[in-house]
Amino acid sequence: MLTKPIVMLDFETTGLSPDMGDRITEVAALRIADGVIVDRYVSLVNCGARIPAFITSLTGITQQMVDTAPPVHEVVPRLLEFIGADALAAHNASFDEKFLRAESMRLGMAPAHGGTVCSLKLSRRVYPQLYSYKLGNLGSQLGIPFRGTAHRAEADAEVAAEVLLHIGRHLASSYGIAAVEPALLMSVNKLAAAKVHAFLSKQSATQG
Repeated sequence: MLTKPIVMLDFETTGLSPDMGDRITEVAALRIADGVIVDRYVSLVNCGARIPAFITSLTGITQQMVDTAPPVHEVVPRLLEFIGADALAAHNASFDEKFLRAESMRLGMAPAHGGTVCSLKLSRRVYPQLYSYKLGNLGSQLGIPFRGTAHRAEADAEVAAEVLLHIGRHLASSYGIAAVEPALLMSVNKLAAAKVHAFLSKQSATQG
């Protein structure tokens, strides 16, 4: 399961929108291959931005922490190199991907990842019976504990990565799909929930 590498990404930021001037403060990128996390890139980021008090309260990331962190013009190129052409995943992927593209564009660069999987959308489609798909609640329902501090990039990325692995194991055990590739997850992302079971059953038959 998860037979091709996929990179789980999580940013902490100063706010919700790069178009409104918000910037990244921390990044974690975890590469998943052969059913386990095999490599990671984690860093605080100095974007020269002011950290709002509510962000410090939520994440524990202070102004001093980012002021002494590696500058964004070092972190983002390293991040893009780490991701490479592998598929990208994130929990609420549109949020993290828009920051990735915005920060890359500021440096005259562009991401080269091979498509994007949203673990939030995927969880809603594969586990439609759950009461909440917020990362902490979702992890609790699936038996995935936080090993660090919630709302810090590495801890969030680890839980999201384990969610993705949980989904991969579920597809393998429930549908007999042994080769769960990023392209399959991207296809499920795009389906209405009511169509997911029939789609996965057909994929199982095709592999068989």
